[in-house]
Amino acid sequence: MANLIDKRLMLKEMQLESLFETISAINANKSEEDLYTIYKLTLSSNPSISNLLLFVFDEDLQEHVRYVNYGNHDHDLTERFPKLFEDYTKTSKVKVKPEGFENFDTIIPIKHKNDVLAYALVGVASEKHIDFHDSGFTEALSNIILVAIENKKLARKEEKQKETKKQLKIASQVQTMLFPRNLPYGDDVPVSIHASYMPHHSIGGDYYDFIQMTDTKFLISIADVSGKGVPAAILMSNFQGTIRALARRNMDIESIVHEANTQILESAQGENFITAFFMVYDTDTQCIHYINAGHNPPFLYNENKFSRLEEGTTILGSFTKLPFIEVGEINNLRKFFVFGFTDGFTETYNDEDEELGDDKLLEFLTANVQFDQKKMHKNLIALLNTFKGHQAYADDITLLSCKVDLEKS
Repeated sequence: MANLIDKRLMLKEMQLESLFETISAINANKSEEDLYTIYKLTLSSNPSISNLLLFVFDEDLQEHVRYVNYGNHDHDLTERFPKLFEDYTKTSKVKVKPEGFENFDTIIPIKHKNDVLAYALVGVASEKHIDFHDSGFTEALSNIILVAIENKKLARKEEKQKETKKQLKIASQVQTMLFPRNLPYGDDVPVSIHASYMPHHSIGGDYYDFIQMTDTKFLISIADVSGKGVPAAILMSNFQGTIRALARRNMDIESIVHEANTQILESAQGENFITAFFMVYDTDTQCIHYINAGHNPPFLYNENKFSRLEEGTTILGSFTKLPFIEVGEINNLRKFFVFGFTDGFTETYNDEDEELGDDKLLEFLTANVQFDQKKMHKNLIALLNTFKGHQAYADDITLLSCKVDLEKS
């Protein structure tokens, strides 16, 4: 009896010393691998424990992964753990255990707040050692180790989030710099351009531009890249650089679109595409040439009526060579208005799951076409906010309007 008490006392002393060493290792910021090693060595030194498995839930893989393995048992248990665990928890009070669990006597869930981080499967060595098996200590050690590891994961996640936010902020600032800083605007100028941009996230995939090609010719464009975040922003910045370089070389609009398609395909390798609209106007010839590359057709207001600018080609970045391309041409334009937008605007839904749609946009434009552009954009955004109710914006939103009146030259 005295010998049994001495052994128990010795085991308790070893456990206390192990807990102290474990806490010291945690305070010393030991690696996760070191903490798992301490866990295994500590429990395997207990003569009553013959088998030990620790399964930790991996958020990335969305499955349990074995991190500790000790003893003689069915090693295929790793692959069958989720189903076996479900069976075992349902039958753990039954003498006949499911296949693979014969060498385990208990399962200990390790929790952090309300979440189960892991499961420890413990097998007792023999009847003579049964008194030495201390499930309370095993559970305490498991919780200390696993919570410490979870805190490490959370700390890494927070650091990663901080770094991501920092990168997104920088990317957002860079993207903002890509938009044209000074657009010609006013009631007394022959060409007036105004744009409104509302990114869904800190970095958007929409783009607009105004490029003075020659003294008499300019290009406006509006585009939307598939995908979101930094990759979309990088692709859009490359796209912008290509368009500006080609436009300033005074290339014709068809050549610009072909070159842009090639650049997007090389940059995105077919993983992303861009819808875009390009329009070139020459004040000398009083003619517009445009290409709509799979984009929402802008509205043209001329001679007191609206029409859509639909001629063009398919989306950019999906075909090595564009399967077809048509250049739209409209002549004798001395006074007109063009309004372009991305699909984030018309595809906004309200609380009744109704889409804003093109018809409501056209109705608004018809009633507000005589307003100055800034007021028009402001009223249009107010209309959108009223329409969507409690619904969030589903995508980036860009509005681009161009008014030309050569009588003001």
